[in-house]
Amino acid sequence: MSDSAFHYVDGVLHAEGVSAASLAEQFGTPLYVYSRDALTRAYHAYADACAGRRATVHVAVKANSNLAVLNVFARMGAGFDIVSSGELARVLAGGGKAENTVFSGVGKSAAEMREALEAGVKCFNVESIPELHALNEVAKSLGKKAPVSLRVNPDVDAKTHPYISTGLKSNKFGVAFSDARATYAQAHAMPNLDVVGIDCHIGSQITEISPYLDAVDKLLELVAQIESDGMSIRHVDVGGGLGITYDDETPPDIGVFVKTVLDHIETSGHGQREVYFEPGRSLVGNAGVLLTRVEFLKPGEEKNFAIVDAAMNDLARPAMYEAFHRIVPVVKRDAKAHKYDVVGPVCESGDWLGRDRELAVEPGDLLAICSAGAYGFVMSSNYNTRPRAAEIMVDGERARLVREREEVKQLFAGESILPD
Repeated sequence: MSDSAFHYVDGVLHAEGVSAASLAEQFGTPLYVYSRDALTRAYHAYADACAGRRATVHVAVKANSNLAVLNVFARMGAGFDIVSSGELARVLAGGGKAENTVFSGVGKSAAEMREALEAGVKCFNVESIPELHALNEVAKSLGKKAPVSLRVNPDVDAKTHPYISTGLKSNKFGVAFSDARATYAQAHAMPNLDVVGIDCHIGSQITEISPYLDAVDKLLELVAQIESDGMSIRHVDVGGGLGITYDDETPPDIGVFVKTVLDHIETSGHGQREVYFEPGRSLVGNAGVLLTRVEFLKPGEEKNFAIVDAAMNDLARPAMYEAFHRIVPVVKRDAKAHKYDVVGPVCESGDWLGRDRELAVEPGDLLAICSAGAYGFVMSSNYNTRPRAAEIMVDGERARLVREREEVKQLFAGESILPD
């Protein structure tokens, strides 16, 4: 397994001190299972490396927005990074504080801006000139000044999947590097905006430190120009995106990554500025698994299929990104393994969770889809009128239901038929 929180005891997969088989029996499948210990250790890897430095950690809510997960981080003093007012509501419900929350996102509505300003968020990461004007007007209507940083697109190749690369000229995100200085000047001239920082985010599942350093160098070059124009940049937001091990990737150690970035900023003469980190996947990805049960084994002329009760609506990453997740048996069988495509019951050829996997399984067996804590449940849907899975948090030898499984009748409770 990719995280020590998930391990085998006498051939049976455990989440911390609890058998995964017992969880499936008690709560059913498909089932998301999270480890509090894994979440805690990942957060402390960031927080400990930031200790004594001018640096803060803001958890990217979009990676996993379950209230119990957010509450684990809030109890440790985490800040948060959000991309919608719905995520802000989750942060507050989970025990987080608005004043420790950064509002990112390319398409904030006026209503969302108003909610965030009234709540008192720490900063808005603004991504366009029209957004600056809209935020200035909303702040004016409330008699407030909105703290802003601009998300600058540094045109740095993060060397990751094109769908999760966000820092190139061709991406929809951020202000073009060549336009940033003039855009900052416009922001500074708006009476209800307070320019406080600079932000970038170059992509996700990044397994090298060098793209971050390249992006930081471009940001700091721009900071010097902006401050020569009479503005003060108090923080540098380097975003998130650090990768995890799904298969054989070797991302840098979190502590080494944080220290390298902070040292680089300090030696560049910018140590007086606060640095924001916005990790998501590297906090929650390997803190979760998706349990699923084999329904049928279907042999074919070219492929053998293990048809399971989880599907692309439960875990979209394989269908969307052709993403790899390790798939392991919950109870190891002393039998010959065969090669299977692990697929779900959704009526789409793209409904697969793993291809060409060597598995010794029988109908009724349980499988664990690993590294499913990030962009798993949050991207799930009700396609084919399938209720979404339950979520469980394991804490030592205790397992708590932190999201009930949906029921079919809930899925159309807000719908109505036409009158006669």
